[in-house]
Amino acid sequence: MAFYQFKREQFIKASVEEVWDFISSPKNLKKITPKKMGFEIRNQDLPDKVYEGMIISYKVRPLWSIPVTWVTEITHVKDKSYFVDEQRVGPYSLWHHQHSIEGTENGVLMKDIVSYCPPFGLLGRIANKWIISNKLHEIFDYRTKVLNNIFPS
Repeated sequence: MAFYQFKREQFIKASVEEVWDFISSPKNLKKITPKKMGFEIRNQDLPDKVYEGMIISYKVRPLWSIPVTWVTEITHVKDKSYFVDEQRVGPYSLWHHQHSIEGTENGVLMKDIVSYCPPFGLLGRIANKWIISNKLHEIFDYRTKVLNNIFPS
């Protein structure tokens, strides 16, 4: 099984409280996901903030409009600092995504670390090289643009 990490950093000119309020709300996930992925949260009555043990169910269409069920659990939360979501049901053998923020003199440094293992051995490694890695860059490029619009410099 192949293991990969994707890392992204973004500086946001806002307060820790403003950035945390936005990123820790599951209701904002759709805003920062490319529309062409057909992202839909399946949970009813989502709370305003993530919490440890929270289960979130999605439908997403990452490739060729084929719907995929994805279920994640929020496994760790430190208020105004970080949270972790881990896949429980979905397309990966392993998915662990750490979202963290830290205040700086002029704003907030947001960091994402996605650790993942594609399924299907050699086919998964090939898919990572040609599809998955590119898709992650595309998703996080989109998030960067959206967050820059929400929190303009």
